[in-house]
Amino acid sequence: MADRFRLTLAQLNPTVGALAANCDKAFSAWQTGREAGADMVALPEMFLTGYQTQDLVLKPAFVADAMAAVDALAAKITDGPALGIGAPYWDDSGHYNAYYILQDGKVVARMLKHELPHVDVFDEHRIFDVGPISGPYRVGPLRIGTPICEDAWHEDVAETLAETGAEILFVPNGSPYFRGKLETRLNKMIARVVETGLPLVYLNAVGGQDDQVFDGASFVLNPHGQMVAQFAPFEEIVDHIDFERGPEGWRALEGRFDPQPDAWEQDYRAMVMATHDYLTKSGFGKVVLGLSGGIDSAIVATIAADALGADNVHCVMLPSEYTSQGSLDDATQLAQRLGTRLDTVHIEGARDAVGSALGHLFAGLAPDVTEENIQSRLRGVMLMAMSNKFGSMLLTTGNKSEMAVGYCTIYGDMNGGYNPIKDLYKTRVFETCRWRNANHRPWMKGPAGEVIPVQIIDKPPSAELREDQRDDDSLPPYPVLDDILERLVEGDQSVAQIIAAGHERDIVHRVEHLLYISEWKRYQSAPGVRLTRRAFWLDRRYPMVNRWRDRA
Repeated sequence: MADRFRLTLAQLNPTVGALAANCDKAFSAWQTGREAGADMVALPEMFLTGYQTQDLVLKPAFVADAMAAVDALAAKITDGPALGIGAPYWDDSGHYNAYYILQDGKVVARMLKHELPHVDVFDEHRIFDVGPISGPYRVGPLRIGTPICEDAWHEDVAETLAETGAEILFVPNGSPYFRGKLETRLNKMIARVVETGLPLVYLNAVGGQDDQVFDGASFVLNPHGQMVAQFAPFEEIVDHIDFERGPEGWRALEGRFDPQPDAWEQDYRAMVMATHDYLTKSGFGKVVLGLSGGIDSAIVATIAADALGADNVHCVMLPSEYTSQGSLDDATQLAQRLGTRLDTVHIEGARDAVGSALGHLFAGLAPDVTEENIQSRLRGVMLMAMSNKFGSMLLTTGNKSEMAVGYCTIYGDMNGGYNPIKDLYKTRVFETCRWRNANHRPWMKGPAGEVIPVQIIDKPPSAELREDQRDDDSLPPYPVLDDILERLVEGDQSVAQIIAAGHERDIVHRVEHLLYISEWKRYQSAPGVRLTRRAFWLDRRYPMVNRWRDRA
């Protein structure tokens, strides 16, 4: 009979700092693997501590607790499969991102991460030391090489493991989502199996952590790049992959194949999961938000209902005389369709009181954006009061287009603890609303059907802070604005390149100027889930004081 090896993959969602809870999850996965006759159960990178830990892992007391938790967990791993789990490791030689193999009540192997990422959202050279390339380790009949996450993006680590006797490559990851990330991962991992001639298992974490969300989507490749298993994204999954040794060495047998949703669904799932996890991991079970009757607050309310359930979403209208009856009706209809609570708090009295208090200073001066911002800031004050009183986190509702050009009021509509659409351009907000109206999935806690009234999607966007106001009074039309912004932000294109693509010179210069002068606002903005490779703050870090402009 051919040699067989069963590997249980635990695509799970840890919480940063919740060492005991993460260990309990790991042990439960191990028990599942033991019942299924597994030879080894594996968890993702830095699972025991959660990921990313950022500077928390520089604190000696935290690392001491984590390493003690590894030893305590190892003591429970007896009479069953080996357990692989990521956690930090410190000794006299340095501080490492490590992957531990636990078996027979002890740590039997430890791999140290060699390639430390320092691009995009990663800054691991600040918090870890470069480890040596660890050799393969044996579990039962199989010699396993474990490049840790970034290690597998560099051919030298995988080739060294193959040359020193590894028979398969197992890659534990904490790889955060951005749109199209799976294709990027697959291309890198296919290169590794082609170079080494070895099967490869790519195990990724799931779950939201601050501005990032990990999408799972784990997979298994045989040599020549043949995919034999694929896990669903954004789902906690514990399942098994079997290996068999034949004339050409070890090969993975076909396992589960979950469908991979399109980019619209994955972005929406990312926003829902990130919102849910940020709230629940922070100890919040309810949210409050201002419902204006506009499209941004409509999609945020829908995301919140899908994340937490409609009973845990409190929507509030805060009208003034500039709020149209249409907006009031649209907000009411949306709340009714979602099943959320909707209250109304009028701001006119508070606005008049502020105007009276400032009247002797503003005498003789014409009303301008100052008075508009007072309205927005009063709404922010009232919403924060409700957040404090009722223990609900305030969600803010600014899209990426508004955040980019500063079309938002600091200490006003920017108030809040989390922003689900911070990395979603306005044009994608429209399409996301249409997608959600047409689609419902079992993981959505909100109702099915056309939950966002069509008139909210179709009407011209307006902040309604003055009579007959429209967004395009102050900004280029959103399709124009978003194309310029994507070229400036995601593409890092020059003004000359953007003009050559067909945009008017004056508009491009104005958008670029607004982008730069709004950095200080973004610096103070609420966190929000990363959907692109150029999310503000995480990926794009610009000085707040910046006098340079592209003068093409």
